[in-house]
Amino acid sequence: MSDEVQPGYVRVRLDLSYDGGGFHGWAKQAGGRRTVQGEIEDALRTVTRSKDGTPFDLTVAGRTDAGVHARGQVAHIDLPGELWAEHREKLLKRLAGRLPKDVRVWSLTEAPEGFNARFSAIWRRYAYRVTDHPGGVDPLLRGHVLWHDWPLDVAAMNEAGRLLLGEHDFAAYCKRREGATTIRTLQELSLVRGDDGIVTATVRADAFCHNMVRSLIGALLFVGDGHRGPEWPGKVLAAGVRDSAVHVVRPHGLTLEEVGYPADGLLAARSKEARNKRSLPTAGCC
Repeated sequence: MSDEVQPGYVRVRLDLSYDGGGFHGWAKQAGGRRTVQGEIEDALRTVTRSKDGTPFDLTVAGRTDAGVHARGQVAHIDLPGELWAEHREKLLKRLAGRLPKDVRVWSLTEAPEGFNARFSAIWRRYAYRVTDHPGGVDPLLRGHVLWHDWPLDVAAMNEAGRLLLGEHDFAAYCKRREGATTIRTLQELSLVRGDDGIVTATVRADAFCHNMVRSLIGALLFVGDGHRGPEWPGKVLAAGVRDSAVHVVRPHGLTLEEVGYPADGLLAARSKEARNKRSLPTAGCC
């Protein structure tokens, strides 16, 4: 599969954010459900006064589920060169006037050669926020912070998280999809309690499979509240199968914070590498 842009088209990078509470996830869906992709593509078509037949197909760095937020989401779209030249100077402001208030596009830039918002990315960083305050969640933060009604031992959660770092098959923490690999490299999994008492988990990996972050947090919460020891999430990982004790926590505490890309000259190579199906090294054949 090539990342070459068709003649006469320009690849445009979009940096955006959204409050996921009112969306049925990122990806367009049948039946008229409200999605982030649908809102942005409709807005682009409207502000550029394009006909319905004009393709406006966004490719995103990471598809978020219903209720998940994004502060640093990245997408790209291939636009006809004439359309881009005509609208580029005013497109950002026009989108601000057309888009609903729970989604914002912050920049529109011509992408460097070889850029693919999804396949060129080398990491995605999420944050999950939870509070164990006995009184619950600050009403002003209720759409972005989970309430856990047991006291949490953050040190124990960090100990458990360190045992999950590295390249592994995360099948035990993912919802399987036909033909998709569950091998990922978890680069960071750390938790910090802020002065306001909110515990923020930072989860960074080269990529994530479906429900992976929310499942990992569910396992760490079980450690933090004393129901399991710090070694338990690692044992679940090694078993390679879903454990009924691992809960997929609610989506509203999760935010995609940032997506990382290599230097421009490495974008095409990274995109090609990311398309290769991964396997773990074996101990030997004999």
